[in-house]
Amino acid sequence: MKINLQNRQRLLFAIAAAAILLLILDRAAFTPLTNLWRARSLEIARLEKSVADGDSLTERGPQLQRTWSNMQKDLLAKNPSQSEHDLISAFDRCGRTSGIELGSIKPQWKRGATDRYSLLECRVDAAGSFAALARFIYEVEKSPMALRLESVELTSRDDTGQKLALQLVVTGLRLSPLEGKR
Repeated sequence: MKINLQNRQRLLFAIAAAAILLLILDRAAFTPLTNLWRARSLEIARLEKSVADGDSLTERGPQLQRTWSNMQKDLLAKNPSQSEHDLISAFDRCGRTSGIELGSIKPQWKRGATDRYSLLECRVDAAGSFAALARFIYEVEKSPMALRLESVELTSRDDTGQKLALQLVVTGLRLSPLEGKR
């Protein structure tokens, strides 16, 4: 089968034009659409996860509300002097439970990072045996009050290490801004 030269050139030109047209279509339409579909698929997956998380929060809403209410009950009182009294009473109670000697308790108010809360930092000096001091720290930690141990320092008061000194820094949370000048 013989194809004449002119028909052969037309056929090659048509094939080359079709190849160039397909290349242009790939660069102009197919590749951008494929990338767009991938991006949309990722966005859909992210949104589906967000909806699932929202549904989970909605289902757990009443439980979370109860937990938040309980947490708010355990915060320090809005009245600063009442907060200090409550914290000192808690330390006294923990000290009596654990059998340690409380030396000094020095409360100091600090501003929170925002105006929505304030912190009561309390430095506590105590003395006792290792077991009694460990029990005291445990009692402070398990207290229902909103307290956080910032630092704990133990030092020996005698040569045998039977009598130890404890320096403790505890921070209590109050959901009220600190009064006074800024």
